[in-house]
Amino acid sequence: MPTPADYLALARAEKDGSVLYRLVQCPYPFVRQVLAASPHTPPAALLELSKARDSVWNDNRLPRLLAEHPGANRIVLRAVLDGVAAKLDEGERPYVAILALVGRPELETDEVRKLGTLRGSSARPRRLLALRLSSRI
Repeated sequence: MPTPADYLALARAEKDGSVLYRLVQCPYPFVRQVLAASPHTPPAALLELSKARDSVWNDNRLPRLLAEHPGANRIVLRAVLDGVAAKLDEGERPYVAILALVGRPELETDEVRKLGTLRGSSARPRRLLALRLSSRI
């Protein structure tokens, strides 16, 4: 039976997208974070990762990693955006994911701007969001 360290080593070393996709089902959040950061993880796996839940800390780090992923397409980024919006409504603070989403040209400015209007968005993230959105061309 594989140990958590075995899953982690495989996630770090693997380049085959089908293997990485199967690793998404791994129950360990640290493995999911490595998958979200790996440039070899395919968009289908990233989309599955956008649905993962574990704890507040892990659940707020994973969307940031997904939003920054170079292989994340519009579908993945929309799923991350929707997940971040749900977290804000629940009172969580996925602020770094919001700021990472601002830099993604695949998303429309208005789509990201709406995050600043949600219940969980406080003054500082709203200000940073507005500042970064204003610098978008």
